[in-house]
Amino acid sequence: METAAAARSRAGHIPGEPGVWILILGDLLLFSVFFAVFLVYRAKNIAVFSASQATMERAYGVANTALLLTSSLFVAQAVLAARTRVTHRAARLLRFALGCGCLFVVSKVFEWGGKIGKGITLNTNQFYSFYYMFTGIHLVHVLLGIGVLIYLLKRSSRADPGPSYDAVMEGGGAFWHLVDLLWVVLFALLYLLR
Repeated sequence: METAAAARSRAGHIPGEPGVWILILGDLLLFSVFFAVFLVYRAKNIAVFSASQATMERAYGVANTALLLTSSLFVAQAVLAARTRVTHRAARLLRFALGCGCLFVVSKVFEWGGKIGKGITLNTNQFYSFYYMFTGIHLVHVLLGIGVLIYLLKRSSRADPGPSYDAVMEGGGAFWHLVDLLWVVLFALLYLLR
């Protein structure tokens, strides 16, 4: 259990390592540019974008959002367990988070497969060019995040996870939350925006 003094010192604590935050801020900046470009092109061609968005299967978007939000909850709880050195609980929660992340990948493969089966590809129109590029880049982030979660699980499964365990868990958790945040914005832009 964390002591009161440790809790107070953690009050102003920025989680993880500074390098992780440089990566996260860089990703946020890059995706902000992507989203702005998407909105500019959408404004120039609302009819095509609206018609294409109407073909999006919201069930996939909602399911994927639920999977990533649930996964982020598991990761947040795992970080809390790691801080109190309840590593077996952190490992169990990370397994659940990994399961959600893997289900997201499977869902995305089925969604893409369904669209490609209907003849909807990267070259169909501008909307679908953005759709495949953005969800593809996001999927790479999910796969990297799954790799991070596997590493965190291995650390949590050790008898002694080491002195940097808290920082590693916090940094890995922050990256996974970035993956979740990016998806929430993509879900809104691609599936909900009318």
